[in-house]
Amino acid sequence: MATVDLSTNGEIATLTLNNPGKLNAINLAMWQDLAGIMGKLAVDRDIRCIVLRGAGHDAFAAGGDLEEFVTGRATLEQALHYHEQVALALNAIADCPHPTVALIQGACIGGGLEIAGVCDLRISNESARFGAPINRLGFSMYPGEMEGLLKLAGAAVMKEILLEGRILNATEAYEKGLITRVVPDPQVEDEAYATARRICAGAPLVAGWHKQWIRRLQNGRPLNDEEKAASFAFLDTEDYKEGLSAFLEKRKPAFKAC
Repeated sequence: MATVDLSTNGEIATLTLNNPGKLNAINLAMWQDLAGIMGKLAVDRDIRCIVLRGAGHDAFAAGGDLEEFVTGRATLEQALHYHEQVALALNAIADCPHPTVALIQGACIGGGLEIAGVCDLRISNESARFGAPINRLGFSMYPGEMEGLLKLAGAAVMKEILLEGRILNATEAYEKGLITRVVPDPQVEDEAYATARRICAGAPLVAGWHKQWIRRLQNGRPLNDEEKAASFAFLDTEDYKEGLSAFLEKRKPAFKAC
């Protein structure tokens, strides 16, 4: 049975796309579960970082479950509903205040690439492969799902991926800005979770604010006076006082997200 599995280890949550018989292909129920779980984690103050990965070592996710398309996405009404659910899941990841890390092994194709693309960081092994060869299947990528990848890698890379339908290796994907870091296959899990621990060592409120301001600045409009003032909200937090005290006292800070 295809599932999205949640596990936690201290401040780190792991979401696992689990459909190994189909290289973790994502069906509608998985998209819906992904949105629901991400929504709950977003308001969990005990969580400071979320790692998304595929079950096993062969795939992050090899796209959507194409067998389901025949019955569940055959009409315009079905297609709109289906992709609204996909958009809810992708937006839940992109909008999450907690930093997200994609741990990528093997195939990261189609919907899998869309999920990785809306994560904050993407740690890949050398054997990973990336692309969306849906031009060979006769359907186009839904614009709402294309948006995250377009922001990440730009129009030229999106045209290369979608018009050629070519599969990129990890080195090419890194050079084109699709992934954050490439490490040898045996090290990818350790590096992804080391990344998560480095994130957790920082002030959690600050992580959320950094994500918020990066997104805001991407729209190109200058900050107004109210927004400039809001960027100093950290001055009233206990974590700010703790961070400065820890630095001056030469000790590790103990942040409490308040």
